Amino acid sequence: MIWSSSVVTDPASAPVSDGNVRTGGRALPLGVIGWTVAATTVLAAAVLFVALTRARPGYDAFGWLVWGRQTLHWNLNTDGAPSWKPLTFLFTLPYGLVKGAQQYLWVLTAVAGAFAGAGFAGRIAYRLSLRSPARRLGPVVAAIVAGVGVLGIDGYTHQLLIANADPMTATLCLAAIDSHMSRRPRLAFALIVLASLARPEAWPFAALYGVWVWRSVPSSRPLVIAGLGLIPAIWFTVPALTSKSWLTPGDLDLNSVNAIHGSRFIGVIDRFVDVHDWPMELAALVAVGVAAWRRDRLTLTLAGAVVGWVAIEIALALNGYSAVPRYLLEPAAVMVVLGAGAAGLALGWIPARAPGLRWLSVVAVIAFVASLYPYLHREVKTARGQVSQQKGFARQLDRLSAVIAKVGGPGRILACGQAVTLVQFQSTVAWEVGLNVGNVGFRPGRSIHKGIPVVVLKPHDQGWQIRTYNIPRAKAAGCERLRTDSAFG
Repeated sequence: MIWSSSVVTDPASAPVSDGNVRTGGRALPLGVIGWTVAATTVLAAAVLFVALTRARPGYDAFGWLVWGRQTLHWNLNTDGAPSWKPLTFLFTLPYGLVKGAQQYLWVLTAVAGAFAGAGFAGRIAYRLSLRSPARRLGPVVAAIVAGVGVLGIDGYTHQLLIANADPMTATLCLAAIDSHMSRRPRLAFALIVLASLARPEAWPFAALYGVWVWRSVPSSRPLVIAGLGLIPAIWFTVPALTSKSWLTPGDLDLNSVNAIHGSRFIGVIDRFVDVHDWPMELAALVAVGVAAWRRDRLTLTLAGAVVGWVAIEIALALNGYSAVPRYLLEPAAVMVVLGAGAAGLALGWIPARAPGLRWLSVVAVIAFVASLYPYLHREVKTARGQVSQQKGFARQLDRLSAVIAKVGGPGRILACGQAVTLVQFQSTVAWEVGLNVGNVGFRPGRSIHKGIPVVVLKPHDQGWQIRTYNIPRAKAAGCERLRTDSAFG
């Protein structure tokens, strides 16, 4: 989808169009109309997706919701998982003011943010393809391939279904690139700062681009100072005030069960290679080769950013951090844009000495697109299975809310003992009963053997069992009534 008629092939070059149509001496701002239509379309698609798939927060997202609510109660504690992520807090905090809707507002935000990435990828690939001599079909094909390619990144759908923030972070990175190409460096810098509030891998890029903006746009220096100061301030100040250490976010990731076993260097490379199929990666390499031949600084810079991000991830993995595949969505999205842009350029290629050979590039692009079909078909099949599982998970979450209400609500449970569940539902139960994640037990057996009063909320066959243990005699009669089962199956 092409969101605006404004086209800037390179910040160093003059704009091709100002995005306006002159009518009677006045400018009709088609750009504003285009962005409004695009935003409405993305939001509508997100609403439809959430309704059809029953997308709900996963472990991390429920933790982010807890942050927002507990902050409003002046009771935030970030010692428990998930690790601190400032970007999500900027949403879940105000959403916490809307009681009963916080969960759904965040899910819609995460899904809409992820869908927008396909649009920005299409815009960038379209504009990269405008550099070819023949511009009719190539840019359109490039935009379609880029949009579909981003949505087809391995694991992208799963991240949507559990309302994770990584696809939205990839969108912020793509939007920053698009803004830079549109000669809007202030907006581009602000977007990189926002991405830096979600992923520490983006910090060096924010610093480098901040230096460029400082030198190129002197009037933006206050913005650069504020943006670069905000990143460490919000990353480290909140944990320092709400946990045992200002380094708690990193400490939690160091203890992740998803850390790479074996060679961490090779492990990160393998994880990046697996984010898409080899034809897309080959097309991206072709784009880099053509850019080197044509001295295309923008494409080479984007390729360098991909390599830089992966290198940072390797460095983090070598120091014990998890480097899970979703941390590579951002460079994967840029790689897809480069591959799609190469396809668009190929369709517009006209050999100077043998124009009749143009059909060779057309055949190559057709072969490239066709080669992506088996991969995308597998991804769609996998997504269908994930949607089916998600609907079962949503049913289980609904039953958890129902069974807690049935026994008298969160206060009734907490009056009898510590809420305890399995580790994968720790943040979910915390959100349901109104506690910080770290205050909910996640090892039922160990909690029971300690002899302390506990109320175990145990998932079972898409339902829940509530059991009490070690209840003092004075409370035994009343707390025994908590023993109940939800519907199963």
